[in-house]
Amino acid sequence: MIDALQLQLDDIAKNDSLSVVVIAATGKAFSAGHDLKEIHSHQTNEETVELFQKCCKLMISVNKLPQPVIAQVQGVATAAGCQLVASCDLAVAAKEATFGVSGINVGLFCSTPAVALSRNIHKKQAMHMLLTGDLISSQQAVSYGLINKAVPLESLETETMTIAKKVASKSNYAVRLGKEMFYKQLQCYDLTDAYDLATERIASNFQHDDAKRGIAKFVNK
Repeated sequence: MIDALQLQLDDIAKNDSLSVVVIAATGKAFSAGHDLKEIHSHQTNEETVELFQKCCKLMISVNKLPQPVIAQVQGVATAAGCQLVASCDLAVAAKEATFGVSGINVGLFCSTPAVALSRNIHKKQAMHMLLTGDLISSQQAVSYGLINKAVPLESLETETMTIAKKVASKSNYAVRLGKEMFYKQLQCYDLTDAYDLATERIASNFQHDDAKRGIAKFVNK
């Protein structure tokens, strides 16, 4: 599954005609994470390291994909599944969906999911999830900032596509520039560096034809 998703993301990154990506699943689970039985039974330490390196590469690819990525979560998302939701730019979930990083329940701290989770929600909320292994509801996930909306299951696809279509209707150039700038400025230790980066990006944005047309239309109303 990881390899298949990675190939898809690599292809999508090269496709300028695609504006938004939606990651969805079928069945009871969005993703329950890695198969612990398989890891425990068949893999050496080196193979386990390789597996988690692949998973981390996938999460980084979601973050660095030029297009915004929306998670459409219909069911449980735990461990690496929760990590995937946290790695997406936006997330919509069914009210029945639950989220967790519950490795601690079997003596395994969810170290790699913690990276994405701690970059989405407050550290005390993240640590509570990581240390207790408790699942949280979709309503809690909204209040934590892990997802954007919790909706009835029958409305999930419609709500997700409404957001996707709205984003896709915007300037592709501005959306791509904005996603890259948003995450890059978060990495700036100094506030001045963040504003310098943002200033350079918005000045560049002003010179693009999409912005020129949009501003001209706005001021000439």
